[in-house]
Amino acid sequence: MHDVARAAGVSRGTVSRVLNGGYVSPAARDAIQAAIAHVGYVPNNAARSLVMQRTKAVGFIVHEPHALFLEDPNIGSIMLGANAVLSEADLQMVSLVTDSDRDIERVTRYLSGGFVDGAIIVSARAQDPITKVVTKLGLPAAFVGHPPDLRGLPFVGIDNVRSAREITERLVATGRRRVGMIAAALDRDSGSDRLTGFRAALGDAFDPALVAEIPLYEFSAGAEGMRRLLDVAPDIDGVFAASDAVAAGALRTLREAGRRVPEDVGVVGFDDSSWALRCQPPLSTVHQPAPLLGQRAAELVVALIAGAEPPREGILLDTPLVWRESA
Repeated sequence: MHDVARAAGVSRGTVSRVLNGGYVSPAARDAIQAAIAHVGYVPNNAARSLVMQRTKAVGFIVHEPHALFLEDPNIGSIMLGANAVLSEADLQMVSLVTDSDRDIERVTRYLSGGFVDGAIIVSARAQDPITKVVTKLGLPAAFVGHPPDLRGLPFVGIDNVRSAREITERLVATGRRRVGMIAAALDRDSGSDRLTGFRAALGDAFDPALVAEIPLYEFSAGAEGMRRLLDVAPDIDGVFAASDAVAAGALRTLREAGRRVPEDVGVVGFDDSSWALRCQPPLSTVHQPAPLLGQRAAELVVALIAGAEPPREGILLDTPLVWRESA
């Protein structure tokens, strides 16, 4: 605070009033905020109260819109898996959802303030600002998924390319000839890798016109993506949806269009989440071990907090196909 006061040309008491919500002139407030940014000051409440002790808390950071956080059962399963491990280690989970630039700034300040001993990050994108701050701070952290710019940071994930290729090949083996994909979340590794696997499975039969791109793994986006595929290719007879929620939306559109599943169109999803069994007919899909992803990520963070060396390679979990009546 002395540094901030000196840089702003004001008294330490004026700085204190700004930090504690008191009144100062607009000019003084602007000068103090500029000085805070210049000197890199972050109030560390955890350090004030605990001095040299740890916070005994781990951040669970999800870079998804709030609505998807509630709708996607995978996120909840990952969270519960992680919480079980953290609870056993007597660590508190702090949930942090980054839905906007303001959220990212807030979470960045929170991490920089020393309020957590480590972090589990879900759904990070390439060039994600949370990845950058974790790297800068040297915070013990593990990622669920593998953005391309992790640069050796620990992660737990699945082989999305192989899994997508295998389920697409199985779909084609049922006799489908006009196969499309509803490709979601192409700004992160899971979405782009699933599209890569789909394309590899089809080879020369791949038609880019039969890929409907949608922003998120959500029901409504899947319904819209299926409408676009039907507009482009009324004779489509096979669909790989990038998640079970997306596939459920596609099934609704197909029913509304009078298309029978699987007789007219075979549909497959990805995740083996609760969406898969709620669908009619039940969904053929890839089993993603969401609770185990959370458990393994939490185990990594607990070990890193205790001083273990980061693993040299990421952890990839198995993803068997689960074949049901939708294809």
